[in-house]
Amino acid sequence: MELRQLKYLVTVVEEASFTHAAAKLHVAQPGVSAQVRQLERELGETLLDRSGRTVRPTAAGEAILPYARAALAAVDGARASIDELTGLVRGQVRVGVLPSMASINLPDMLAGFHHQHPDVDISLAEGTAEHLAQELHAGRLDLALLGAGVLPPGVATQVVADEALVAAVHPSDPLAKRGSITAGALRDRPLVSLPTGTGLRACVDEACAAAGFQPHIALEAGDPHMVTRFAARGLGVALVSESMARAHAPEVITVTIARAPRARILLAWRADGPTGPAARALIRHARAALPDLSRPRPNSEQPEQPEQDS
Repeated sequence: MELRQLKYLVTVVEEASFTHAAAKLHVAQPGVSAQVRQLERELGETLLDRSGRTVRPTAAGEAILPYARAALAAVDGARASIDELTGLVRGQVRVGVLPSMASINLPDMLAGFHHQHPDVDISLAEGTAEHLAQELHAGRLDLALLGAGVLPPGVATQVVADEALVAAVHPSDPLAKRGSITAGALRDRPLVSLPTGTGLRACVDEACAAAGFQPHIALEAGDPHMVTRFAARGLGVALVSESMARAHAPEVITVTIARAPRARILLAWRADGPTGPAARALIRHARAALPDLSRPRPNSEQPEQPEQDS
């Protein structure tokens, strides 16, 4: 039994076709067929059902697949460990990000990582804070930048952005002349916000609940830039981070909110999950490259918050 045979078997099952498997493996189809048949002869069982339009594993094939995948993963892990030991980090990392993060310089952070590890491929996935947290917990992401909220167990975090929630309004809005308001001033006002499940929306709900009323969400958008642009067109009051509001000046006026919740962005990763050398290298780089606002700094004012970092 050879690793090549196991790899061919797994690929044929995943592609449900000898032709597609051969194309993916960059080998001739007769070679794939021959190696799988050789494996079947060695085991004394038919592993693949070739009778239909698509190739499917037999009961014996289903039984051997977990072991085949485990063997291939073990070999990949061994190679990755040797690469890490010799400083040759390779592989792929998966990063989850919010649709827009005005206060985080993600391109520079990833460019610095790429400069150090040019053989690592980086893939990005966008989503809400809730979705990214779920993907991280499931192991489909190695690292995520998401809004603060309820996190699944086993996730470590570092606060990398911490700003007050502000109201962004059209210059003609009566609130624009006030400079500072309480959350109660937003009662019965149409609000523009991100959808439920985002960290920013949680801040909006928290601010309104503390003032004793339910927010009147007149318009929702999935991008904070779009939320702020709607406010710039007079469609409602946008509750966003301060950096987001100032990024759209002078189209909108920034109005501070007394005792407003903090809009935080967290760098999050699985504390105990299985991560390869490339993922571990990215986590180390991101933690060093992005500011750590998880703990109060000397001679600076930081709001109290629970300790989540590990």
